[in-house]
Amino acid sequence: MAGNTAEATARATWAKSVAAWFSIAANVLLIIFKLIAGFLSGSIGIISEALHSSTDLLAAIIALVSVRRAARPADPSHHFGHEKVENISGVIEGLLIWMAAVVIVVEAVRHLVSGEHLDHIGVAIAVMLVSAAVNAGLSVYLYPVARRTESAALKADAAHHLTDVYTSLGVALGLALAQATHKTYFDPILAIGVALLIMWTAWQLVSESTRVLLDETLPESDLVIVRKTVAEHRGELIVGYHKLRSRRAGSRRHIDLHITVDGALTVGEAHEIAEHITADIGENLPNAEILVHIEPAAHERDDGS
Repeated sequence: MAGNTAEATARATWAKSVAAWFSIAANVLLIIFKLIAGFLSGSIGIISEALHSSTDLLAAIIALVSVRRAARPADPSHHFGHEKVENISGVIEGLLIWMAAVVIVVEAVRHLVSGEHLDHIGVAIAVMLVSAAVNAGLSVYLYPVARRTESAALKADAAHHLTDVYTSLGVALGLALAQATHKTYFDPILAIGVALLIMWTAWQLVSESTRVLLDETLPESDLVIVRKTVAEHRGELIVGYHKLRSRRAGSRRHIDLHITVDGALTVGEAHEIAEHITADIGENLPNAEILVHIEPAAHERDDGS
């Protein structure tokens, strides 16, 4: 059982690392193309997008480091493992995105006031459409890996790329309107809209990661599975259960509960029941650390106790 768990963890870590490296490479290429198009056209929208991609690159690097760090086993200084590193990276990524959005707003307002000229708009629009397509592909690739491995870091990275799809399309629209109407203010106005969307994404990432760091309980859907699994074991030997507690750390679930068993059971028999419950919960909820505490009940009891 331990060998299978270790093998599954190794496979998940490898999948996370490959996804993070793929995200890093794509972001490097996008930054180069956006900077070239931004300086050629003078578009603050595209330059803002290049800055956004720079924060995405840093976020992808943080994700790579965090998934490797989170995979380290428990040690004398970290008895519960290192999984929360992924959640810490989610907070860092969110703050980076927020700061990039603030810079975008400042630059957009400056360009809105100065009314700077735009050149090579057709090239700039093409670059933004290519960027949207690349980010859509990355998001489609990363989200399933994040769900399968339950990686908070990859989920944050996938969210970045999905946001980039909308922001790239928004910048392309601003440039197209500027070209059609000869009104350059469409470009910075759309850039401000992009920044607001980025801020909303950053807030969601920080909020979700912070809740995990504060040991928020598992979703009700997970707790229903735990309760149903324990209920299936209730009978003549198990009287009931209480003190169900849960939390998450990275992709790892932590669950503990107390079960009340017939007081006539031996220690070995009670332990065997606890082992069965632990195994069944683990089978229904992957990546779970489960602790079942046994408490004796009075030997003589009625069926309603």
